[in-house]
Amino acid sequence: MELSTSEQRRRAHAELAARLADHPERHAWHLAEATEEPDEKVAALLKEVAIANLRRGDSVGAVTQLLRAAQLSPPGRGRSGRLAEAAYLGSLVTGDLREAPRLLEQARLADPAPTDVLSMAGARAFHLLHGDGDVDTAHRLLITALQSQEGARDAGDIVVIEVLYTLLMVCFFGGRADLWPPLHDAVDRLRPRPPELLVVLSHAFGDPARLTPHLLARTDAAVARLGDEVSSARIIRTGIAVAYLDRLSQCREALQRVIWHGREGGAVSSAIEALFLLGQDAFHTGRWQEAQRLIDEGLQLCQDHGYDLLTWPGRLTAALLAAARGDVAKAVGTARDMDAWAAPRRAGIIGAYACHIRSLAAICQGDFETAFHNAAAVSPPGTLAPYAPHALWVFHDLIEAAVHTGRSAEAAAHVAAARDCQLERLSPRLRLVVLAAAAITAPQADTADLEQAIAESGNDRWPFDLARVQLTYGAHLRRAKRTTEARRHLANASQTFYRLGAVPWAERADRELRATGISHAGTATGLASLTPQQRQIAQLAAAGHTNKEIAARLFLSPRTVSTHLYQVFPKLGITSRAALRDALADTADAGTQNESGSAHRADPGQIRPPHH
Repeated sequence: MELSTSEQRRRAHAELAARLADHPERHAWHLAEATEEPDEKVAALLKEVAIANLRRGDSVGAVTQLLRAAQLSPPGRGRSGRLAEAAYLGSLVTGDLREAPRLLEQARLADPAPTDVLSMAGARAFHLLHGDGDVDTAHRLLITALQSQEGARDAGDIVVIEVLYTLLMVCFFGGRADLWPPLHDAVDRLRPRPPELLVVLSHAFGDPARLTPHLLARTDAAVARLGDEVSSARIIRTGIAVAYLDRLSQCREALQRVIWHGREGGAVSSAIEALFLLGQDAFHTGRWQEAQRLIDEGLQLCQDHGYDLLTWPGRLTAALLAAARGDVAKAVGTARDMDAWAAPRRAGIIGAYACHIRSLAAICQGDFETAFHNAAAVSPPGTLAPYAPHALWVFHDLIEAAVHTGRSAEAAAHVAAARDCQLERLSPRLRLVVLAAAAITAPQADTADLEQAIAESGNDRWPFDLARVQLTYGAHLRRAKRTTEARRHLANASQTFYRLGAVPWAERADRELRATGISHAGTATGLASLTPQQRQIAQLAAAGHTNKEIAARLFLSPRTVSTHLYQVFPKLGITSRAALRDALADTADAGTQNESGSAHRADPGQIRPPHH
């Protein structure tokens, strides 16, 4: 083929196109390769194939075909429209964000009065958001384009639907309730009916606190369909829809497929969003090292492709990790960057991210006054503001800070607002947090439901949240003179925090434990506190043996070995496997280690759980 002339190659493609008439995609592609001069019929056929591919999930192929269709289009509206569509869809999915201005200029030159206003508006809005433009301008641009196009009511028009998805994200990043009604109106006007995922996403992501039981069931049904989903865009949108509903773990396999596809040349922006969604899930489910790796990869892709706006969800998770580990300077630095970027662009949700980071960092330092003001800035005490989904993530911060600063009325009002919205029905994690908030704001409250929720199987899926609940509740029990119950919850919280590497939080739990009259786990510390089997396991681990090797030697399961090590660490006053050797030597010399003694405290960023 390399030795043939261009004319011979075109004849070969023409022959293949004729033989593949029953295979629309291959027929259209070979026909396009056989065509040298502009040909509207071939261009239109290739565009049809591109749209079909986009619907089935091949977004990269669709953009390639649209660009070729534009090349084959005669000068005028057809070429202009296809260039605009390629610019828009390329910006959305393939990492061609920096190509959008050039393609849009070519589209303008092809037809100074273009009819494809929607694609033009979509591409410009997307480019504005990732550049120096503001949310309000992008919102106005999209709404004006939708209102000017009669075809904007066609639920089968792929460009219309993509523009509505873009408008939805503009509304979310704007972080204001007044941006949403025009979107809902445009979705409701679609005929014969709006796409199911667009409806689910606009409600579940936009205002999850007010999600009806019927819409919650439809959202769960969308998650259940992910196993057969091939479209990266639909997988990402489903994941986004359930991010505030604590269902990302159910999307992991599908999101991993999106990442693999992106690494192999697929949709780059979808891969970035999948990395950040999985990173968010890893943070909430206590897999913090994995979370950091996922976030780092996503941020590098954002830098490589110029996706400035997409960086912020990733940087949010990274900053929350830093705050949880005690690296307050790093966390607060990210919050300052967010404020500086968001203010001129009126990106309200980024401002909410910054408040979340500052509230968590402040609680880490015991600065509950600062924590209260930042959590309250996301949603005022006593209300769950409409279209403020981040209020679900700072709910515990606000309650805890209000209680510690003597704002009992505000705390009780916020619990009442959560109960009015039935926030606890959305997920087991939210049920746990709401029940804990109710318990600490109503001194005479029946805490049986909370005790049951803490003990329920599966709640360890959110170890940081569970440990925070146990710390808050344990401190409340201590003040109520229910010392035995307080010790149990505080000891469990301490152990979990040390395992995660959330050292400042573990130290808070330890201080509360000491106030009940005992140290870390309510027992003696040092070698004397270890059972014979724990001492044997600790010595083998200190010698460099893996959990699997220890298990084989002692006829145990690796999981049992890991459990024993989790119990050993706080008894020896350490937080990493690497510190075992020195801790054992120190405690052997000293007999038992006092509370302030010689334990080696690992740097929060270097803490590792026992090796599995």
